Amino acid sequence: MTDKRFRFGIVATPDDQWTKTVRRAAELGYSTILMPDGLQLLSPFPSLAMAAAVADIRVGTFVAAAPMRTPYAAAWDAHTLTVLTDGRFEFGIGTGRPGTDEFAERLGLPYGTGAERLQQIRETLDHLAELDGDRHTPVLMAAGGPKSLALAAERADVVSIAKGAMTPRAEVRQLTRDLRAMAGERADDIELALNVFAAGDGELPPWTKQAIGVDADVLRATDSLMLLPGGPRQMADELLRRRDTFGASYISINSAYLEELAPVVELLAGK
Repeated sequence: MTDKRFRFGIVATPDDQWTKTVRRAAELGYSTILMPDGLQLLSPFPSLAMAAAVADIRVGTFVAAAPMRTPYAAAWDAHTLTVLTDGRFEFGIGTGRPGTDEFAERLGLPYGTGAERLQQIRETLDHLAELDGDRHTPVLMAAGGPKSLALAAERADVVSIAKGAMTPRAEVRQLTRDLRAMAGERADDIELALNVFAAGDGELPPWTKQAIGVDADVLRATDSLMLLPGGPRQMADELLRRRDTFGASYISINSAYLEELAPVVELLAGK
């Protein structure tokens, strides 16, 4: 379905091992260090600036919540990282995860309706294009509903299908078809991303199990896209199948699986 080559990202949050994790990811061939957004964490933009300074690796927000910043402030931060990293920054942006309404309130910002949050994204990207000028900051959008998919089809360089762990493969496949139909002439330029929650045959980390509400056995039994089961060769074969079926070539996973997925990165990265 796509001729795009595989690349892999690690989703991580800064702690006392932050620079060690970043360097190790670069050593193992991962393309990108990605960081989520939320007031329970450190701020993503300075954290990613540090990451880009300690290793030759791309960095990105995964994803910045539009309601947590004014559109111009978000664009300013994104453009700044593009300049300081010499083009190694990917600006992931979305309407916000559950709990973002509380973050926005603490920041003194309105949360807004779904339509208003999508408009914030559009305004942010408009400002970013103006600030970038001759540069271009790659934009990643997490999208699952028809309106967010339509905006992603129009503006994003990378699209991550934002659906739950139990979403059937047929539904995800239809969403990717819808995205391409909406994108028209842009369809072949869009890189499809897939975020995986777990890899291998072990149990899920407690925080992952709590977040998705099911255990690893259920994910295996339902053939969930959020799990990569088996050993390295089996995982690589499954990713090849997903690229053929959905067109997903940009694979991200939590840093807890940094070492476990490394043999798969060696098998597939750049191929």
